Amino acid sequence: MNIANALTIARIAIVPVIVLLLLSDGMISSLICAVLFIAATITDALDGYFARKYHMVTDLGKLLDPLADKLLIASVLIMLVSLGRVPAWIAVVIIGREIAVTGLRGIATEKHIVIAANWIGKYKTAFQCAAIIPLLIYYTIFGLEFRLAGEFFLWIALFFTLWSGVDYLYQYMKQQGSALVATH
Repeated sequence: MNIANALTIARIAIVPVIVLLLLSDGMISSLICAVLFIAATITDALDGYFARKYHMVTDLGKLLDPLADKLLIASVLIMLVSLGRVPAWIAVVIIGREIAVTGLRGIATEKHIVIAANWIGKYKTAFQCAAIIPLLIYYTIFGLEFRLAGEFFLWIALFFTLWSGVDYLYQYMKQQGSALVATH
């Protein structure tokens, strides 16, 4: 156990708290959830920073970090669907892409294919967070329409989610094709 893994475990521990708070739809619980979600995204940045800077990369961290990310995003999206803040089909597309890419990564690893993360995936993550935070806040506060901001960023997040999924599949197929040519 190191600081990077502890931060990842803390991110996982935040998920049920957010889910429970979202069971009672109200402005205060929504604001608390937004703050917790922001804290979770900060732990995501920090755990990666500490793991790389201080050479704390572990097999546990390699397993838990992407799991924590997917658990956080999927859980919050599902709860936002139940509150009527996110269309179910958008949540299905976003969560489905995550599952598909995770499966593809597993297949790629077995075939010794490495597909590096790129800017499209970074944008996907950034816009998902940019959508989720105002959708968690949701209410109009000081004249700011958080719901509208969240919906706007959700469409952009959906675009980058689809693009990054297609790009990941393209990169895999390209490398798979190169591997086939190299063996013949």
